[in-house]
Amino acid sequence: MTDVTVRRALLSVSDKTGLADLGKALSQRGIELVSTGGTAKALRDAGLTVKDVSELTGFPEMMDGRVKTLHPKVHGGLLAVRDDAEHAKAMAEHEIGAIDLVVVNLYPFRETVAKGGTRDEVIENIDIGGPSMVRSAAKNHAYVTILTDPADYATLLGELEATNGATRIDFRKAMAAKAFAATASYDAAIAGWFAQVDQQQHFPPTRAVASKLATTLRYGENPHQTAALYLPTFSSLGTGIPQAEQIQGKELSYNNYNDANAALELAGEFAGQQPTVVIVKHANPCGVATAPTLLEAWEAALACDSVSAFGGIVATNVPLDGPTAEAICKIFTEVVVAPGADAAAREAFTKKKNLRLLISQGLPDPSRKGFNQIVIAGGLLVQDRDIGSITQDDLKIVTKRQPTDQEVRDCLFAWTVAKHVKSNAIVYAKDGVTAGIGAGQMNRRDSSRIAAMKAKEAAETYGWAQPRTVGSAVASDAFFPFADGLLAAAEAGATAIIQPGGSIRDDEVIAAADEANLAMVFTGMRHFRH
Repeated sequence: MTDVTVRRALLSVSDKTGLADLGKALSQRGIELVSTGGTAKALRDAGLTVKDVSELTGFPEMMDGRVKTLHPKVHGGLLAVRDDAEHAKAMAEHEIGAIDLVVVNLYPFRETVAKGGTRDEVIENIDIGGPSMVRSAAKNHAYVTILTDPADYATLLGELEATNGATRIDFRKAMAAKAFAATASYDAAIAGWFAQVDQQQHFPPTRAVASKLATTLRYGENPHQTAALYLPTFSSLGTGIPQAEQIQGKELSYNNYNDANAALELAGEFAGQQPTVVIVKHANPCGVATAPTLLEAWEAALACDSVSAFGGIVATNVPLDGPTAEAICKIFTEVVVAPGADAAAREAFTKKKNLRLLISQGLPDPSRKGFNQIVIAGGLLVQDRDIGSITQDDLKIVTKRQPTDQEVRDCLFAWTVAKHVKSNAIVYAKDGVTAGIGAGQMNRRDSSRIAAMKAKEAAETYGWAQPRTVGSAVASDAFFPFADGLLAAAEAGATAIIQPGGSIRDDEVIAAADEANLAMVFTGMRHFRH
């Protein structure tokens, strides 16, 4: 069967957006309306004639409406294979009428959880009859049309208009697919709440996760890969790049999303502090600076590695101003993201039509809980987000020389940045500015040397008397397994070291630091990022 004429519709919705207009349009086509509870009342209030489900079933609603549609005269009308003789006989024998259209959306479970409902309120908003009708109608889409989204009402009416009151099989297939996705997402939200909130299971035996397509992207990391952006349907991820307002520029690519997220996440570490600029390239920071003004922070961050900054991503922890925007426009920049931008900044960026300017809804909370996941062959690795942080009180001084107050501040700044650098990570910092960053190397010594090399190149480019690594603090995301990485940092001029500690050769590394008259502190925490 292809076209099915709609003669009877069953409507039972929690979200009544567009319900009255839909009911009127269906009624005008002579379609019988059957409904329940509040939906029936809303339709009658719109002046429409509606048959109660209790009249259809011959059985009253009971138990506060928990039992109303779970009846053979409802599900028989939905599930019957109409050109099957036995099914037709059963329908006639039990006076079961066919239901051609079902319009259902479900109790507001997610919304009840989000507003902090009590356990009883949450449980009461688990829909039973709704999903049952949705699944029955979707399974029998050869004969029944199912709608679960008010956004599809207009499409349905267009379908009825085009087919003189019927629906076509391709339309019913599409709506059935959407319906099963809706119930799967709904059940995933319920399962997640029970596991994580009600039962406090950190890693439940079955992990049900649902997400909704936000947009398809031009391509993935490379042009031969397809890509899309999905948003979680039930999660506490907060807001980030997907929720940012794009003021101008080209469509965001897969890499733009990934890199802009890396930049904004690091900027979030400096929320409420002095103006800070983060420059990211290929998901790695290549320059970070904090200063009294945003323009000064930009200039200092850029000077750390102006070569890598070309074609990079910029994030700030405060709204953009005109002078900073003008300065950013002097180099090729892919994306700029900030929690605001004044009129002068927006005007400055209009000169760079392809530059993507994003205004975020605040900054990500670095302490928010959640999970990261990586797909591997044959499985899915899931872990807590890295929300580890340290303060000055957490530091353990392990060398003979005590760090100065400024060295402690530089150590903590470098450590914060190193948390966001791909391992093996080495970050030199001085006076709230990164002096050199070494990322993604197979050994820590090479990361130290690369960071020092970048600092030396910066000094040559800007005509400084010496690299910024001289007198700097250096952070290592994991312990130094040998003294060579530390000695490379000392050769670059670093005077203070911050690292997790915990190596079997800690004594050897501490002795090397003492011999070089370095101050070194242990954090007891590492920040691998792969």
